Amino acid sequence: MSTNTTDGAGLKATLNLQRKAAISGGGAFDHAGRVDVTRMANFDMSRTIFGALNGLPKMFMSEKLGKEPVWDDAAAAAVEAEYAHTEESNPAPKIDQRLIDFMVEECDFSMEHADGTFLEHLVFCHDYAAKYYPEHSPNVALLHSILGTATNTFAMDAAKIPQLKALLTDFEALQMEVFPSTLRLFYNNDILDELEANVHRLDQLETLHLHRVIDNEPLTIDAENLWINLNFHLMHFVDFMPAANWGAHRSDPLLQMFERLSNLLDRAGKRDAKVEVTFPTGNEPRVREPRTMMGRIMGLLPASLTLKLAQKSIQEYSEAAGHDLSYRIAWKSAA
Repeated sequence: MSTNTTDGAGLKATLNLQRKAAISGGGAFDHAGRVDVTRMANFDMSRTIFGALNGLPKMFMSEKLGKEPVWDDAAAAAVEAEYAHTEESNPAPKIDQRLIDFMVEECDFSMEHADGTFLEHLVFCHDYAAKYYPEHSPNVALLHSILGTATNTFAMDAAKIPQLKALLTDFEALQMEVFPSTLRLFYNNDILDELEANVHRLDQLETLHLHRVIDNEPLTIDAENLWINLNFHLMHFVDFMPAANWGAHRSDPLLQMFERLSNLLDRAGKRDAKVEVTFPTGNEPRVREPRTMMGRIMGLLPASLTLKLAQKSIQEYSEAAGHDLSYRIAWKSAA
């Protein structure tokens, strides 16, 4: 059980086996052969943060989220033992009680996140970042979506931002504000295209100008903090990966963005958070994961199409929220 199961404090969140495996191993892993991937009983898409999706994107996400891994007894025991050893040797720090109080009393995290509550996702992100990016505050990972998810769910009102900032350092506040915005820019592709095209002069990157999702206020983040922010995103993607059979899920937009960000950070020499991951190179056959009719259809869609559908959904969400997806990178002038 996670050290951050704080039932008494009002923040109820435990970690499932896939999250425990990620924390004990320090990365995202394909558990094919260790689990049976089955359809969740009574899965209700409307109870998740993706409930407002429509059309093909909704069907795609329902197919992805409506599954759960059933672990072999031996594999489950091994994960529990590895996690217990990790927690004993390097326990996750307790979450600041002031932040717990704010999240419980001033926010609404009642929506579900994939296979559990949204708070479980946040606690996982906090604990993972604390272990594998210790140079920076795990509060950033805990609060990364408090000002908006990619699907226009907002845990708090924008009017409470000053109240929350009073509990944070300037660094934590900036990273928290920027995170939902940079996440949406990944879907837009342009920012990744621009960074990849300028790998040769990334040392000249000065600032990124963008807009805050919750209220469209302008934001500016300097180069050093931007790379830190992208490392927080790298860790965040870990919690969105399929439990098994990644090769059969290569068209998953989140898997595509995870791989692209991972490669960018490697090329830029800016990969500072520990995230072990091996991306699929082909469409390997599924192991112990029966294909539904919708799964067969999704498997036929090219990755470029599923990504375009995800991009369209993000554009629609930003339009509905009054959020401007435009951005500008400022480069230092040549000497």
